Amino acid sequence: MFNHILNNDFTNIVKGRRSVRQYDETIKISKEEISEIIREASLAPSSANMQPWRVIVVNTPEGKEKLRPLVRFNTLQNDTSSAMLLIFGDTQSYLYAEEIYNTAVEQGKMPAEVRDSQLETILTMFPTLSKEMKVEVAKVDSSLFAMQLMLVARAHGYDTNPMAGFEVDQLAKAFDLDEERYAPVMIVSIGKAKEEGYETVRLDSDKITFWR
Repeated sequence: MFNHILNNDFTNIVKGRRSVRQYDETIKISKEEISEIIREASLAPSSANMQPWRVIVVNTPEGKEKLRPLVRFNTLQNDTSSAMLLIFGDTQSYLYAEEIYNTAVEQGKMPAEVRDSQLETILTMFPTLSKEMKVEVAKVDSSLFAMQLMLVARAHGYDTNPMAGFEVDQLAKAFDLDEERYAPVMIVSIGKAKEEGYETVRLDSDKITFWR
């Protein structure tokens, strides 16, 4: 991400992002570049660095045909985008805790004693959280990832559209994920705009900020 940001003014990336509904169907983003975008977006922060975001990349005709009835109000994005990125939150992300923290120690990014202390807390606390709390944490963290993904995509020269209009109760099962473990967060379409998205207005910062 950072190399792209160096070559693009970050403010222009943020201001230039539009929610695009119709894409140029002739533009196909390679698996390698989508993987790079996801890898860069994964630098987003998360609770205890558990990185609960999981992504299904739907970029084949078969995958899009399966997805189409589940995005009834967003079929244009589905039909014309390079890919539809289905973002889920993993409510059992703590299962990767040892791998994450051991790697941090191996790479010299964390002392072993800090790892041991953190792991004891994580592996004691996270599994005992209620299902509702696990879902909430996973969704908040995965939303941070989703926003970063859209900015990274813009830095790569692509357009996106975040969507909540889909069959939440059917998405995981349709794509062979454990419904109890993986919570649907949002779908992000990605590609090159065929029709530029509308520029929107924002409330002034004075209307959304409370100083105390």
